[in-house]
Amino acid sequence: MRSFPPVSLIGVPTDIGAGHRGARMGPDALRIAGLGEALSARGVDVTDRGNLPGPSNPWLPPTDGYRHLQEVVAWNKSLMDAVGAELRAGRMPIVLGGDHCLGVGSITAVARYCRDTGKKLRVLWLDAHADFNTSDVTPSGNLHGMPVACLCGIGPEELVHLGGSAPAIRPDEIRQIGIRSVDAGEKRLVKDYGLDIYDMRYIDEVGMKRAMAEALEDIDDNTHLHVSFDVDFLDPSIAPGVGTTVPGGPNYREAQLVMEMIADTGRMGSLDIVELNPALDNHNGTAELAVDLVESLFGKSTLMRD
Repeated sequence: MRSFPPVSLIGVPTDIGAGHRGARMGPDALRIAGLGEALSARGVDVTDRGNLPGPSNPWLPPTDGYRHLQEVVAWNKSLMDAVGAELRAGRMPIVLGGDHCLGVGSITAVARYCRDTGKKLRVLWLDAHADFNTSDVTPSGNLHGMPVACLCGIGPEELVHLGGSAPAIRPDEIRQIGIRSVDAGEKRLVKDYGLDIYDMRYIDEVGMKRAMAEALEDIDDNTHLHVSFDVDFLDPSIAPGVGTTVPGGPNYREAQLVMEMIADTGRMGSLDIVELNPALDNHNGTAELAVDLVESLFGKSTLMRD
């Protein structure tokens, strides 16, 4: 069994960037589904840091194009500091979300860590959505649709400059898998910035194995691989417990293959699990599926051959 660095679970109980309430319950749903115990059973040293504190969700309409911007900044700043501290201590942070606006805080911290240590960064963004919206493109103002844009330098200054320097990452450091819902204006931005996207049409054409092999290409011993796993990446027939379901996502076996191929690299150094909404779930089944898939990221495999 491969050895992994010690893991720290960081709960971030907020739905501050989302359009539906309920993702704030995601961290405890993952705990109830046995995430910590499952990783411990695989020989991983797990410490649960509990839940970060932060502002409550005021559930207000957009102001100047953004909903809850100051609260989103507060949660992400707190998460950025927590993730950075774990990485500097030689531990692997696993962020238990919460909605996907939290990707700004966690990935800003990871990118800074990579710059400080001379590591190459590769972000795998597993999601139904490109999350490359801006306030000009989306009328909702929900910031969980904007984290990739913010990380690449477009968006409200407080998030773009969350870690001081901006942009936090370059577009060529991220690979997006499973995309199948992109707004028209967002599509233009994605093309302008040259994002590397493996959408479901491409996956259907070439197969998940080849798509993942391309997304993981050039990863070497000096690469820090960050996986940002939005549970709506999965087809809603197997994962109904999310606020923004989009039909036509990866099935169970495709999702297992994704996780096993990531595990095979041996380079995963940090992980987000976001957008799990227990209020929309069926008997916590989506949380249990997420735990099952995270186990595969840590070496559980159906592979029978050597």
